[in-house]
Amino acid sequence: MALPIDIEDLLKKCKVESDRIEFKKGWNPISIYHTICAFANDFDNIGGGYILVGVEEENGIAKRPITGIPTEQLDAIQKQILQYNQLIEPFYAPRLSIEEVDGLNILVIWVTSGNNRPYAAPQDVTAKLKKPVYYIRYGSSSIEAKGEMLDQLRDMASRIPFDDRGNEEIKLKDISPLLLKDYLVKVGSRLAQTEELTDHLDEVLEQMELFDGPKEKRLIKNVAAMMFCEHPERFFKTTQVDIVVFPEGRENNPDNMIEAPAIKGSVPIMIQEALGYLRTNIIKKRIQKIPNDEKAVTCYNYPYAALEEAVVNALYHRDYREREPVEICIEPHRISILSYSGPDRTISMDAIKEATTLRARRYRNRRLGEFLKELGLTEGRATGIPTIQRKLAENGSARATIETDNDRSYFLIDIPCHPSFLSWGEGFKVNEAIESVDIKAFAERISKSFPSHFQVISKLDFERLAVCLARCASATSAKQILNGIEGLSNKQLRNKYLQPLLDMELIEMTIPDKPRSQNQKYVLTEKGKEILS
Repeated sequence: MALPIDIEDLLKKCKVESDRIEFKKGWNPISIYHTICAFANDFDNIGGGYILVGVEEENGIAKRPITGIPTEQLDAIQKQILQYNQLIEPFYAPRLSIEEVDGLNILVIWVTSGNNRPYAAPQDVTAKLKKPVYYIRYGSSSIEAKGEMLDQLRDMASRIPFDDRGNEEIKLKDISPLLLKDYLVKVGSRLAQTEELTDHLDEVLEQMELFDGPKEKRLIKNVAAMMFCEHPERFFKTTQVDIVVFPEGRENNPDNMIEAPAIKGSVPIMIQEALGYLRTNIIKKRIQKIPNDEKAVTCYNYPYAALEEAVVNALYHRDYREREPVEICIEPHRISILSYSGPDRTISMDAIKEATTLRARRYRNRRLGEFLKELGLTEGRATGIPTIQRKLAENGSARATIETDNDRSYFLIDIPCHPSFLSWGEGFKVNEAIESVDIKAFAERISKSFPSHFQVISKLDFERLAVCLARCASATSAKQILNGIEGLSNKQLRNKYLQPLLDMELIEMTIPDKPRSQNQKYVLTEKGKEILS
């Protein structure tokens, strides 16, 4: 059979995590079957793995040229594999592929996640007395599962991820040969060379492990429709991406909205079109010249890489049994991406609030994630949120925040707009006043009008005050006013920027008799309007 991925990508560990690949210089059935058992048990729900026999490892990478397997040994090894497969309890058979690399042959053993786990393999498949042992992957090693790990492995027996289950409603005619061919070409699979793919569609799906059930009743797995069906919403209701824009903000003016046409199609198509909309209509770039400096400062209102991770994560981890779309809400100060359902319960609420790393024990759609990884759209391994935060920090933006409820029914991530775009009115206009604010002139006016307040203050502080003041052109909450300003606690931000504007009577409370009301907002006074004008 042909592999669903390019052999060079496996050798270089390009699109598959290193702990899902194991190199073996020669045929060693004892250790190889420990690894086959561990990959089949898929304790971390990452999609199994690959064993490359005939490839020596050097410092974690494949040593080139490869060692290879003599041609006369290949037939004997495959016969032994058929024999040793019978020793796995319950029965499990990995997929085999002979590949030519550097002019030599290697044997690739592709081990997918088993549907009947937990699996046990003999401690020594060549011994007369064969003691069955449960193996799992721990980093890049295959170890015996004991104690709590063994209990967790047994608990996973009935937890087959939804995307890896067979679906009676999906028929062969629902799978698009064009989408399948496009995918196979992109990942460099030899299956792309199949002649008349339409006539051999069932054979290709079989080789890609996309069938479930016995031979007399083969069911196409859900992930096949997610990836290669033009209308997966027929099987997974409301599978679409809705994009809505609130030019003045959802709270400030919920009646002023722009709805883009719903984005439907296979998961890669939805990702591509949603990101295309954001890249074309939303993302803006600023190049700011610095006086007496040859270099210019470049930033974006939203770094593309952060949005890409957020959109991919929403469609990767979405529960496809939920009849709710992925919703992208665009406001002047942020982009919010909402998906259903929420993060796995193995992730603590503290980790969610911290929004640094969300490391789950179970992945909802492990096979879908595997396909997206091979397309280079996601890395898995809980790297999505760290990537988003890193790209925002590199851009000079504030951190993204994550929200869910106690029932974990939804996942909401808010990605803030870069403060400079709010302060100068590019991208989306916070209000009309901000467009004409000259920071230097503003600094002169406010320092002359209120000399006792601003004896020593930086240009950055004047810019932030101007932003805060301009955001109050309509009634705005303190959280919205101070959004995107980092480096200080919430109390310090209020004391440094909000309270002085109140003291100078440039802004006023909308509920003055209840200063601490949760519905409290702030709005420009006549004096504040004059300062901005």
